[in-house]
Amino acid sequence: MKLINTLQLYQFLWIVILFILSGCATNRTEVLQEVWGEVKDKQVYLFTITNSNGMVMKVTNYGGIITSVLVPDKNGIMEDVVLGFDNLQQYIAPNPYFGAVIGRFANRISNGQFSIKDSVYQLSKNKGEHCLHGADEFNSIVWDSEIVENELGKGIRLLYLSKDGINGFPGNLNVVLTYTLTADNAIHIRCEAETDKATHANMTQHSYFNLTGGTELIYDHRIKIDANYYVEVDEQMIPTGNISSVKGKSWDLSSMTRIGDNIHQLAPKGYDHCYVLNKKEDELTKVLEVLEPKKGRTLKVSTTQPGVQLYTGNYISSKIVGKNGIQYKPHMGFCLETQHFPDSPNHPNFPSTLLLPGEKYEEVVIYDFGVFDK
Repeated sequence: MKLINTLQLYQFLWIVILFILSGCATNRTEVLQEVWGEVKDKQVYLFTITNSNGMVMKVTNYGGIITSVLVPDKNGIMEDVVLGFDNLQQYIAPNPYFGAVIGRFANRISNGQFSIKDSVYQLSKNKGEHCLHGADEFNSIVWDSEIVENELGKGIRLLYLSKDGINGFPGNLNVVLTYTLTADNAIHIRCEAETDKATHANMTQHSYFNLTGGTELIYDHRIKIDANYYVEVDEQMIPTGNISSVKGKSWDLSSMTRIGDNIHQLAPKGYDHCYVLNKKEDELTKVLEVLEPKKGRTLKVSTTQPGVQLYTGNYISSKIVGKNGIQYKPHMGFCLETQHFPDSPNHPNFPSTLLLPGEKYEEVVIYDFGVFDK
């Protein structure tokens, strides 16, 4: 009888162990790597990352582009909530930075020029007389890539050496970008960089979100940004140097606001504003929330950066055919570009973007997806 009880105990323990192991297996995030094409004799890969909830994020090492994010709605239906294309060739062709990594410097630099001490640096101009988004460097190169796993989950690490003088920027800039998909349906993005010469660095992620699944315009989305101030700009979207209050402005989003309510009142064609976030410098803080009432999806954003550029896809061409044959058009998606302020190198009153040898650039953004029932 004692022997039987011991055997029963072992059987019970073995069942418990199998149950635990089974649970661990279902909680694992899986990463699939496939060849997606070739650019300038460099292999381009598409990585498919799937967590235990069935959420899927697809990333390519071309431009560090997030090509797809599949998340459930309030009824559990999975849909793609970022704009983009089905194939590499469309991403290589000119497009409005769908899903791309932006660097070295996100947003505009006035006259494509800045000074560091006694040296003046002339940058490439790709937006009239100005430099926009680093003159299209990070979003159009093939990054070195590897699958990684950390305390947050599994993901992709991208690496790139931006050499001294590219598009006029000083210093050899070693960049490491890590995308991680967590078990609780959040995309965690960490940007790191080091330089061998004084330079300016300001990177961001340029995904266009549409929580309906990309089938409708974004007007019914509700958004709240924890910001009482914004960066004032002139007609060419160049900062005046003033940090102004949003109070009384039609772009005040300090309380939950339907995007479509004021979008047609904003010159020239919608939201394209850099909000000064109510947060401590370098502290990872939740700064905004988006709700989409029809499908019930939510998106919360946390960042270490001091600002966020809300851009509502005002200039998306109606000639663009996106994923699944969907005809895109203006206001089909919105960007939440966490970043330092535009033209910071030329405004000493703005938070500094200067990076010196021996220092480390390190910024984080988290896109956290969920649902609500109301």
